[in-house]
Amino acid sequence: MRADVLTLQSHIAVRWVNRIADLPQADWDAMAMPLKTPFFEWNWLHNMESSGSAVANAGWRPSHLTLWRDRSLIAAAPLYLKAHSYGEFVFDHQWAELAERLGVQYYPKLLGMSPFTPAEGYRFLIAEGEDEAALTALMVRAIDDFCERNQISGCNFLYVDPQWQQLMEQLGFRPWLHHSYVWQNEAYQTFGDYLGRFTANQRRNIKRERKSVEKAGLRFEVHTGDTLSKSLCSLVYDFYSDTCDKFGWWGSKYLTRRFFQQLYPNYRDRTVIFAAYGDANSDPVGMSFCLTKGDRLYGRYWGAFEDFNHLHFNACYYEPIDWAIRQGIQLFDPGAGGRHKKRRGFPATPNYSLHRFYYPSLQKILHDYIDRINQAEKREIEYINADLPLKPKADLAGAEAADAALR
Repeated sequence: MRADVLTLQSHIAVRWVNRIADLPQADWDAMAMPLKTPFFEWNWLHNMESSGSAVANAGWRPSHLTLWRDRSLIAAAPLYLKAHSYGEFVFDHQWAELAERLGVQYYPKLLGMSPFTPAEGYRFLIAEGEDEAALTALMVRAIDDFCERNQISGCNFLYVDPQWQQLMEQLGFRPWLHHSYVWQNEAYQTFGDYLGRFTANQRRNIKRERKSVEKAGLRFEVHTGDTLSKSLCSLVYDFYSDTCDKFGWWGSKYLTRRFFQQLYPNYRDRTVIFAAYGDANSDPVGMSFCLTKGDRLYGRYWGAFEDFNHLHFNACYYEPIDWAIRQGIQLFDPGAGGRHKKRRGFPATPNYSLHRFYYPSLQKILHDYIDRINQAEKREIEYINADLPLKPKADLAGAEAADAALR
């Protein structure tokens, strides 16, 4: 493979680009659109930068790696130089503290992810028909050279695509295991099918939580595509900002109002808003903001201007699941945090980040201890999933057979 890379270098140019606006959208999206995730499409990443959300002043300096053959963009890696670890949701503060004790400067670091987006799917973008393995090796060599020349402590890829992970491990990156809470559609045809997956006690709890919103006089509407509007997207910021403010320092208010306003019209077909309305109000009293692509749904933010019992669970879980089942969605990742998700049918689901340090002392510790860390995380995932309020699959199959016999 190394010989292939040396051959490729003679007719492929490596360029580092500080603005995605300087890259051709058509070429970029030709590589990004086939991905299952919507978070690496040109419009989404451009919105992050042009809105002032993921920029150098916020500690996210775009440093995108690109490969060119003549004037054609044939590969790209969305990358950022980070001056801190906020907005990543992979908590590496212990590595920063360790670096300080070793006398090593941890920041800046090079980061590959979609900013503020804890959703699986990061990988290098490769044009159709290109040799992915050879170009990936060339890009890793370019990253190594960039980091060593600029005294960058390490390169980290978060929430990586599982297939791409295998290729990167072969190139020396070490995996770090984490988990998030992800719902899978088990061939549900109705919301009732989803409810039937739970134990009797939890099924009653969910029904009660849905009823409480109805009793409060609230109704939900789904806005996406042509039913979306610029004013509604701007309103999402108000809910998002209000929720972040309630958590003070931990509120993680990273996105600007302009970011949400710019979702319309360029990203309206990806945006899904679940809005709760009161009988006497023309504006929503609460809403959740999601993204969709293909058979996947991603929860991002939510907020409410009034306090209604169980509105959060309905806006963020039950209404999106109901909609997802009707739309044929197979996977729903509701976003970061919250073990309460497992009570609503979201099991702990493994995901990985990939790491390489350029200081030998840090790299040695990573190499020596990451397997132990991963084993501990694996036990944590097993512990969480042993306590899910779901019927055993065998019991579920027996109930379905009994129902079929009665029919």
